[in-house]
This record gives sequence, C-alpha cells and structure tokens, in this order.
Amino acid sequence: MKKILIVGGVAGGASTATRLRRLDETFEIIMFEKGEYISFANCGLPYYIGDVIQNRDSLILQTPEKIKNRFNIDVRNNSEVIAVDSINKNVSVKKINGEVYTETFDYLVLAPGAKPTQPPIEGIYNSKIFTLRNIKDMDMIKNSLKDKNIKNSVVIGGGYVGVETAENLKDLGIRTTLIEAGDNILSPFDYEISNHLEYELISNGINLLLKEKVVKFQDNNNTIKIYLESGKVIETELVILSIGVSPDTKFLENSGISLGEKGHIIVDEYLKTNIENIYALGDAILVNNLITDTQSFIPLAGPANRQGRIVANNIFGEKEKYEGSLGTAILKIFNLTAASTGMNEKSLKNSDIPFDKIYLHPNNHANYYPGASPLSIKVLFNKENKRILGAQCFGKEGVDKFIDVIATTLHFKGTIDDLKELELAYAPPFLSAKSPANMAGFIGNNILDGRLNQIFIEELRNYDNSKHFILDVRESIELVGGFFENSVNIPLSELRKRMEEIPKDKEIWTYCAVGLRGYLAERFLSQNGYNTKNIAGGYKNHLKVLDDKEKSLTTKEFTQNKENFNSNDYIDLCGLSCPGPLVKVKENMDKIEDGEVFKAKASDAGFYNDIQAWAKSTNNEILSLKKEGDNIFVDILKNKKNNSSKENKIIETNDGLTIVVFSGDLDKAIAAFIIANGALTMGKKVTMFFTFWGLSILKRKNIDTNKSLIEKIFSFMLPKNSKELPISKMNMFGTGPKMIRWIMKKKNIMSLETLMAESLKNGANLVACTMSMDVMGVKKEELIDQISFGGVGQYLGEADKANKNLFI
Repeated sequence: MKKILIVGGVAGGASTATRLRRLDETFEIIMFEKGEYISFANCGLPYYIGDVIQNRDSLILQTPEKIKNRFNIDVRNNSEVIAVDSINKNVSVKKINGEVYTETFDYLVLAPGAKPTQPPIEGIYNSKIFTLRNIKDMDMIKNSLKDKNIKNSVVIGGGYVGVETAENLKDLGIRTTLIEAGDNILSPFDYEISNHLEYELISNGINLLLKEKVVKFQDNNNTIKIYLESGKVIETELVILSIGVSPDTKFLENSGISLGEKGHIIVDEYLKTNIENIYALGDAILVNNLITDTQSFIPLAGPANRQGRIVANNIFGEKEKYEGSLGTAILKIFNLTAASTGMNEKSLKNSDIPFDKIYLHPNNHANYYPGASPLSIKVLFNKENKRILGAQCFGKEGVDKFIDVIATTLHFKGTIDDLKELELAYAPPFLSAKSPANMAGFIGNNILDGRLNQIFIEELRNYDNSKHFILDVRESIELVGGFFENSVNIPLSELRKRMEEIPKDKEIWTYCAVGLRGYLAERFLSQNGYNTKNIAGGYKNHLKVLDDKEKSLTTKEFTQNKENFNSNDYIDLCGLSCPGPLVKVKENMDKIEDGEVFKAKASDAGFYNDIQAWAKSTNNEILSLKKEGDNIFVDILKNKKNNSSKENKIIETNDGLTIVVFSGDLDKAIAAFIIANGALTMGKKVTMFFTFWGLSILKRKNIDTNKSLIEKIFSFMLPKNSKELPISKMNMFGTGPKMIRWIMKKKNIMSLETLMAESLKNGANLVACTMSMDVMGVKKEELIDQISFGGVGQYLGEADKANKNLFI
C-alpha cells in the first residue's frame, strides 16, 4: 500500500487527494494544511468583503469531515509542515499547540501555494494593514469594516486582487484609493488597454494613483498615514496590501529539492521534482510557458486544478505530461469585463519574438439585435510563422467567449489562418456571422498579404507636416466626439469625388472610428497611387486622459452611501438615447427653483460624462453621480449663481452653433437635430439654415395651386412632409426609413418630429432659405409653423456670432 503525503489543500492539493482516491481505494492519503480551512474559494474572497457574496459558508468548498467521510482521506488542518527530509522520506509537522512530530511517506506532493508579498517598508506591521489570502484574512477585514465603521480605505497594488478588492470596497460606499507603483494597473495588459480600465476605475469614483511608491507607514491613533516617494501623504483607516505573491517554500530550503532564485520549486514535464517520488504543483512552482517554451511563474487556480489531476495520475503509474500554461485570466471592473491570454506586447519585445498586432472593435453580437455592445480587442501574432501569440479584450459582454476561443487556438498552436476558418455558434442574440475571432483572422491575413498597411497611434508623435497627411474619413457629425490633431476630414462617402484634395507627395495616414472605413480608404487610395497607411483601431484607440483635472471631475464625492439611496426617488429617463436624457434634464431643471435638487436615472452609457459636461456649462452642481448596475443616477443642484430668470441657460459670447442643412435624408436630419438639441441643453444659441433638399424636412404638405409646371414637378418628386423622407443608404424603396423609425421607436429614441418640436420649444431658430424656396417652388404655406425665412446674409450674420458651424 502506498502512503502519500500532500502538503497544502485548496485547489491543487485537494484536487490531487480526491483524484488519487478515485484511482485507488488502497492508498493511504494524508493531507496537511497549516490553516483552518482545507478547501475554499479564494477567488471569491473580495466579493464577500463587498457583500456581493453574502453566504460565507458558500466559500468553504470542503471540510475535513466531509473529505474524510466521502473519500477516506486523513485531513490534518492547523498542521504546518516545517521541514522535509528527502533522504529518509519524512516530514516534520508542527501542530497548532506547538507540538512537532514526523510522518513518513512513499510519495510526497508539495502544494504549499504562494504567500502575499510584504516588502520591508517602515511601519508595515500594523493592525490597520491587512493582506487577503485566505478565509482568516477575509474575516479580519470584514470584522474591521463592521466594528470600526470604516469610511476611507487604501488598496496598495493594482493587480487582479487589488483591483477587485478596490471595487468591492467602493461598492460598500467607502472612499477608496488604489496605489500602483508601476505605470499602469494589471500588468498582463498592455498600456493602451490598461488605460481604458484605469478610466473605468476613475469614472466609478476610485482615486487612482499611478507611479507612486509607498516608503513609510505611520500609525496615527484611529488612522494610518501612508508616505509616498513623491512626497504625498495619504491618511486612511484601513490598508489592504495586494502587492503580489511569492512561493511559500521556505520550509524546503534544506530539503535537497531544487528551488529557483526566488524560491519556486523546479519540476519537470511530469511535475516531478529532482527527488524521486516527490511532486509539486500550483502557485509554488515554475511551469513551461506555452508561447516562449521557458519557465514562468503563473499562479492561477485553473492550472493548479489540472496539475493536481496529472500528479495523481502519475503517482498511480501513468506518464502524463503537463504541457504548460498560457496565463489566461479574466476579471470584472465595475461595468466592464477584461481578459487576456498568452503574451502581451511588453513580454514579446523582451523575448525578441517578431510580432505584429491587430486592433478591432466589433460588437459582441449582431448589431441589429437589441443590446449589442462593443468589444475592444488586441491580438498579437508572429509575423514569420503566423502563430497567435496572445490577445487582450475588454467590454461589457462577450469578453470571456472571445478570449476562450483565442486561448483554445493558442493551446493548439493555431495561426491567423486558423482564426479565419473557425466555425463558431451564430445566431443574432449571441454572435455575428463574422465573429470577432474571424475578423481578427481576416485583418491578420490582410496584413500578411500586404493588403493592409498599418500605423499605430503611438507613431502619431512622429507626425511631420511636410511628410504626412492625416485623413479622417468619418462623417462630419462624428467629429464632435474628438479627432486626432492635424487631421483633415473628408468623409469616406465623399472621398472618390474629393480625391484631388489629398496630396500625392505625402504619406497618407487614414483613420475612422474603429478602423474599417480607414481600411477602405487606405485600399482605395493605395490603388490610386497614394502611399497610404491606416491608423490601426481608429479613433477609438486613443488614450483616455487621466490627468489630475479629470480625476477631480470624476471622483469628487460623486457617490452616496447605499443606506441613503432609494432608486424610486429618481425621475426615470432609462431607455432614452442621446440627446434624450439631457433634453429631459434641462426641461425639469427649468421647472425648479434655485437651490432645489433634481434627481434622474438614465441607462444611456454616455450620460455619465455628458451630464458632467452639461452641469459645468450651465453652472449647476452635481451633488452625486453613480453607476448602479446598468443605470446612472445623478443628483443636480440648481445653482443660485444662474440667471435671475427661471430659464436654465448660460450667457456666452460667440459660443453659438449654426447648422446648414443641405440634405433631405432622414438619417442626416435626425443627426442634425440631435446635435441641435444637445447644444440647446448646454444653453447655446442654435440656428439651423435649411437650403435646397433640406427644405423637405420643414414641409408639412404640398400645395399645387399657383405653381408653374417645373414647380409642380418638384412638388411631385420631393417628399410631401418629414415622414416621407428617404435615408441616404439602404433606402430600399421606402422600406429603409420605416425600419429606422421602427427601431427608434422600439429603443425609445426620439423621432425626427419630436426632436424638431423639442428644438423649437427650447429656442432653436429654424430658418428656411428663401432663395432655395424660390428655385424649388416651395411656398411658405407648405412649411411648418414657428420657423423664420431668410437668405445667406442672415446665415452669415448668425455664423459670425457662433464658434461652431456644421454643414449637413
């Protein structure tokens, strides 16, 4: 009968023990755990602290009694293995009462795990400073939060556990600061991905401090002071260290078992140490990196569980190899999910592996099916052999699906060509016919075949006006969301007609919102003799600004304690799309007196930032702004410094907006009035000048009397009113506009007619061009009420008073 000792429980040790019993009933199996709990869900600890998981017992997966009764395994908790004698095949065990005894073995399995790193910082051993590794740590933190009525907390370390812990503390209504010594949080992600995750933390009220190193802790009665290398001092009531982990292997130093420089156990492909019949697994070992084929430290629960099964099989007599790990991991960050697998760009550069990269921003499922949300994806691949090297992704939904597909491809040494050929489950609620993985393969194939020349955002710093021309091919109305400096806007729809405006003696850098239209422009121009490159990922790849000014805007007491929060107190603006929520906010703010507070909730994702900009422009004060689930809640104080009248406007000089509406297309009309209503909510003066085909938007009926033959022909050919407007693309004999209107109604988006009425109600000046009316035979009686009539002089006069002029 074989006697097998297992040092450590939780994922790896417990998996080994139970697998061994399933393989052979005759084995004598003894498992030692120096803590009280033999098997628990350590990945769930932050969520119990944050009250997401409320049943503490659900985290305890197995007890010694259960394992004994079910598997006949001798579990000895509160028993620490303090030494291993590999020659005489025994271990020294220290019981909780201090007694030490020895236990012999035929086979030894080492699964001691990793311990939290505690650097030698002055004052680090303090009752207000915690780590989070096990149930005991979790209970201590939870009791401190309950007993001491904590209002402020600091998490040190921006890794997975640190970020999860910070989020959960913030969700308890505790003011939370996250300190990270590196340039970015979450080191498995590259900086341009981490940047968006950092922005999500800041947007949800986390005070994020990057490139800040702690040099000293100082107790201050009920608080503790944290001194940073930069000179800053932070005072808080609770500190959680999440700086990293190191292998818990000090007890093996004189055992003869080979250890790495930092104490990791060295194992072969069978997870066996250099000593016969001694195996090791889990967070204490170095494993083969499947991408680089080098030894790496990858402490994750999934690999530890699989390694436990392999070790048990090999003790039983099989010869099963552990091929290695990819480091696939995922986490929740407030309303986002982020995941990665394989290598990142930093690691590839350090390993001198040749690579190229792909950026794409597809939706998680078919665009036309309700609830589609965007993913932001980065894929890295080897330029020489086409092998996938790694991927990173963030979004609201579908992140896990994409990363799991890439991780599977990586495991089987898949290539860009394999991504193209993947056949994945598709239906509109679940995926697109061309899945994100397929799209990554298509883009990679275009790069390798020379059909896509890329430039990356970081290369924009090399812009030279004498050598480069940056071409923005988005529609003009998209520019309100921002644009790259020095760029020239020529919409893709106009590019063929305006190609002569683009210089041939410069390198052309094209871009759009997410990369697709930029690629189309790059292909068109390249085939017409231009030296062209597409900015990968488009404008969506631009970095979020995380300077102090933005931090103060997004973190300034914009939350409230859950105990005082009642969602029923808020006016429901959910379901309205931009600019609907802002329009309704302005309407309600106009009805209340100075000093009163208006409360609203909205589901539109852009509302979080829009309402801050609106409040700043209208001199109102946001008392509270928070995200709760999929909704955004805001409390706004009508500032007494506003105008004496009840109208919630601001007084500005030369800050109006003029819009020339030349098009009579429904989609462009909707866009024009969305922009107009947004400007009106900001208190700006808006003038809309309707000329030629744009007059159709203002029509309410046709009048054929007193018209010449040509004028009657125009009347017959043009829409009779706004409800008959066509759309610029996919009109499909009138079916397209009906689809647009149906979708808008279904999604509770204001119709064109409602947008027009709102703009007139809020003071927009709609001007019909009299010259165009005369040319096209449009009579005043055919147009809607509350508009004015004028010519180019009136337009130029209004344009002179404005600082923004749009042509639609």
